Amino acid sequence: MMTAPYHLTRRDVAGLDLFRGLPAAALDEVLVKTQCRVLARDCRVFNQGDGHIRAHALLKGSVRISQSGRDGKQIVVRFIAASEMFGAMALFTDRRYLADAETLTEVVEVSWSEPDLLNLMTRYPQVAINALKVVGRRIQEAQYRVRELSTQPVDRRVAHTLLRLAKQAGRRAHDGVTIPFPLRRKDIGDICGTTLYSVSRVLTVWERQGFLVSQDQQLTITKLSAIERIADDEHTSPV
Repeated sequence: MMTAPYHLTRRDVAGLDLFRGLPAAALDEVLVKTQCRVLARDCRVFNQGDGHIRAHALLKGSVRISQSGRDGKQIVVRFIAASEMFGAMALFTDRRYLADAETLTEVVEVSWSEPDLLNLMTRYPQVAINALKVVGRRIQEAQYRVRELSTQPVDRRVAHTLLRLAKQAGRRAHDGVTIPFPLRRKDIGDICGTTLYSVSRVLTVWERQGFLVSQDQQLTITKLSAIERIADDEHTSPV
């Protein structure tokens, strides 16, 4: 469902990871080639397997990326926050989206066709460099997550997941850092490779200890330093 239209400006595209460092004239050309949509919460941006692909980015809001296996089981693989790209990997692989993308809040989403994006990369190499940096960060994050799955107990993996989400999208509040979108415990379990039961057990203990508060599927980390200590402590005993 689409809500009210959004007036896209040069400043909007200049703030995206993909177009950082471009001169004003290049940003004006980007604007001409940009499709912009305002989508309500719980809208599907694209579906896994779709072949009508575009490169996407967020100006505002949050998106959940979920992937389904042949057995139909779906897991959350990533959350997308403002300024971040998503869906673009399909342009460089088999030209089908690798996952579903669903809005968690009202979002302002922008996108580009494959010919337009490749033309921008050819005309302005900084766009290609920025895209490589984004891909590099995603690969680095994936490597960290694989290492965590292989070597760390559940409480440390949950701590790392919360810290990444806080860094990616967190907002300072009077009582800590709030992750400003609906965050199910199952989502946390999917990302850090554990069960809903294990995540619930860990988060319940941390809530009792005053490290975080969970209300209406929004989580606020009230003692960031405590979560950081758990993430960094190789000798932490499982909760």
